[in-house]
Amino acid sequence: MVLKQILKILLVTSSIWFCLTISATAQQVQDKSANAKVLRNSKVIKEIPRLSEIELTNTNAQQLLVQSPAPPNTPTPEVVQVTAVKANPTTKGVEVILQTTKGEQLQVTNRSTGNNFIADIPNAQLRLPNGDGFTFRSEKPLGGITEITVTNFDGNTIRVIVMGEALVPIVELYDSPNEGLIFSVASTAPTQQAQPQTQQPQTQQPENQTQPTQPSASGDEPIELVVTGEQDGYNSSDASTATKTDTPLRDIPQSIQVIPRQVIEDQNAVRLTDIVRNVSGVALSQTAGDRAEIYTIRGFDANVYKNGFLDSGEASRGFRDSANIERVEVLKGPASVLFGRLEPSGIINLVTKKPLAEPYYNLSFTVGSYSFYRPTLDFSSPLTQDGKLGYRLNIAYENSGSFRDFVHKERFFVAPVLSWKIGDKTNLTLEGEYLHTENPYDDGLYLIGGTIIPNIPISRNLNDPRSRFVIDQSKTYLTLNHEFNQNLSLRTAFRVTTASETQNRFSLRGFAASNDGTVDLTSTAYNQYFETYFLQNDLTAKFKTGSINHTLLFGVELGKLYGRFLYNLADAGSSNIFNPVYNFSYGPYRRFVDRAQNSDSFGVYLQDQIGVFDNLKLLVGGRFDTYYQETPNFLNASTTVTDNDAFSPRVGVVYQPTKEISLFANYSRSFVPMSGSSKNGDAFVPERGTGYEVGIKGDFLNGRLSSTLALYTVTKTNVSTEDPSDRNFQIQVGEQRARGIELDIAGEILSGWKVIASYAYTDAEVTQDNTYPVGNALRGIPRHSGSLWTTYTFQKGILEGFGFGGGIFAATEAYGEIDNLYTVPGYVRTDAVIFYKKDRLRASVNFKNLFDVKSFDGSTGGVVDPADPFTVQGTISWEL
Repeated sequence: MVLKQILKILLVTSSIWFCLTISATAQQVQDKSANAKVLRNSKVIKEIPRLSEIELTNTNAQQLLVQSPAPPNTPTPEVVQVTAVKANPTTKGVEVILQTTKGEQLQVTNRSTGNNFIADIPNAQLRLPNGDGFTFRSEKPLGGITEITVTNFDGNTIRVIVMGEALVPIVELYDSPNEGLIFSVASTAPTQQAQPQTQQPQTQQPENQTQPTQPSASGDEPIELVVTGEQDGYNSSDASTATKTDTPLRDIPQSIQVIPRQVIEDQNAVRLTDIVRNVSGVALSQTAGDRAEIYTIRGFDANVYKNGFLDSGEASRGFRDSANIERVEVLKGPASVLFGRLEPSGIINLVTKKPLAEPYYNLSFTVGSYSFYRPTLDFSSPLTQDGKLGYRLNIAYENSGSFRDFVHKERFFVAPVLSWKIGDKTNLTLEGEYLHTENPYDDGLYLIGGTIIPNIPISRNLNDPRSRFVIDQSKTYLTLNHEFNQNLSLRTAFRVTTASETQNRFSLRGFAASNDGTVDLTSTAYNQYFETYFLQNDLTAKFKTGSINHTLLFGVELGKLYGRFLYNLADAGSSNIFNPVYNFSYGPYRRFVDRAQNSDSFGVYLQDQIGVFDNLKLLVGGRFDTYYQETPNFLNASTTVTDNDAFSPRVGVVYQPTKEISLFANYSRSFVPMSGSSKNGDAFVPERGTGYEVGIKGDFLNGRLSSTLALYTVTKTNVSTEDPSDRNFQIQVGEQRARGIELDIAGEILSGWKVIASYAYTDAEVTQDNTYPVGNALRGIPRHSGSLWTTYTFQKGILEGFGFGGGIFAATEAYGEIDNLYTVPGYVRTDAVIFYKKDRLRASVNFKNLFDVKSFDGSTGGVVDPADPFTVQGTISWEL
């Protein structure tokens, strides 16, 4: 322990030295204009100059267009940050402003095709206060214009698309030193064309040219469309989970999928289980008596994170609520390099909603089958006139019955957020969560000889109708983001959680039924209490070595966990799956668990994202972790100690032969601490995971549709198995392996037609063991699984605003346990939705499991968890 403490002190001391060194280096490479005021979208700017009021530095769009790429030896220019996207009406149409103080550095390449004006702005990136890379979209802003979008096409390019309905749009570009780059879009509606105007006829323009028009002022009050982090599509351009920096997905050498808010709303996904079913390779392993979700990714158990903090085990109890989830990011493969102790599966990271720049008030109410009622509210607004202080509040209440006998559920969830912009370069966010839930303990359906009895209804519940468990938990996050300059930034985040879980004496637990259907039951009454404390510090520095770009991340994480466990056990007689009885007699209780748990973790990591060329990027990183845990057992006055450390590297490469295609490969490792020792007294070492992955990412249809195809193999070693010389002990010679192919697609095929789909082939098996036969499949892993969800919204005419959609979710059978004695059947489930969205009103009806297919949400110990049968849920929401 003394050695560990000395190591921690040395590492913390070296980190301080490293921060000072990087700060000095970054200051040297800081742009000379860093003292210039950079506009930030911290408050709504109501007065924006019209085009006629701006002194134009370029009066012809051709002067801004790039005809050919720069010479090979030209130094890589600075990536200009666009801090806001705004739109104002003019007498002829609308002006779209990409707000930046360095607009004179921007150039534009015309990639127009057909009726679409497409402009790429290299060496530029959207950097917005409420989420980098989120798409600005304005549907039908003008006559003859279907849509205007502005998005990050890749890490160094912004793409502007103006979609013409029948004719090529008329677009003129301007460069304003005060506002940035301005796209003036004129209406091409036939009624407006017929009016006398001082503009040239609308004809198809040649490559790298746009049609000039004469700007004029408008007497209308200006309107503003601000990008606030909300998305209305299925396709996301970037994610922070894989690198802890805002990196475009196409530049990440690892498979990562993002489920945005729009998918969650369209599917009316209340539980995380319904969200992640859209991602390849993710499976629900079990529900722990209908108490929580336990997932697998690529064959191994997966942890859930929230805003980059561990949200599984001691850190979170019960089912997670979707009310405050903005998006879900699923990173696949070993991820210990940034997140510490993990199985080699990956993580599911939940990104929560943050305060918006403009007032937003949404009330929603859902009613459904089995007496399901769920009102929610989502409010956000600046609290001060200058917009520097803002809030967001999400509240959800749920009261429901179930298709299962004697099951009634109630939960209350509230999540307030305060965001304070202390200065131009400093933001402080305080975020809280509180969850109260009351459920009966529900073991599921019992098996006979590893077989699901077909004539037993899925509603049958052998538990005492008085069964109940109660969860109360709170989470508090405090995050400080500070930019020292444009090259150096610091994120410091602290999170504390508390949770209590209590189960009453009427909650019964059994095991597999005997041949005549008898199930012996026990009553388990318990109390559990948890506390966790985590502190993260991430320093990000951007600099160059010659012509090579670097984004260097240096991080330190400290964690402390505490748990207290009291379990009492009593015999509760028996029941029968064919003829259940509910008149239980409880025997005397005996204490069989009385222990505590104290854990301390420390991790330090370094990562470098290297831009060798514009189309060749490297990712190199490593992390060193120490983990120490004491588990005192008060029943026998003993203490178990776990003292592990591990180094976890990651190396990845991305090569982009074209703007639309990214080829990637990576190697990474993970670790999980292990307690105990072998027969000769040697302490167990951590389990280790090793992953290799290659794949291809593609962007199609002008960036509206993205896909990822990945091929991987993951191996876990140091798995504990029986000691052949003495079965009372174990040795760490076991090995398990998973390999497979995954495909994910998401985006918009045509205007109004959105799709998200996945497929996974997973071969997960035991490759070395003394307990289980080599070749046995790992538990709960279907060999084939996939999903397809699509919606269409009518864009015009009498049906404008109406939409419909549907999806198929399927999986083949999976073994219920690693001994492979029984299987959980496969399934094909069909969902559907019809909806209407007009102005502030949105109404929808979701049909889940449309054909009432019998399926199961995992299993454990000879019991399977039946999934919901056919259900209907109707939702109506109103924005105030």
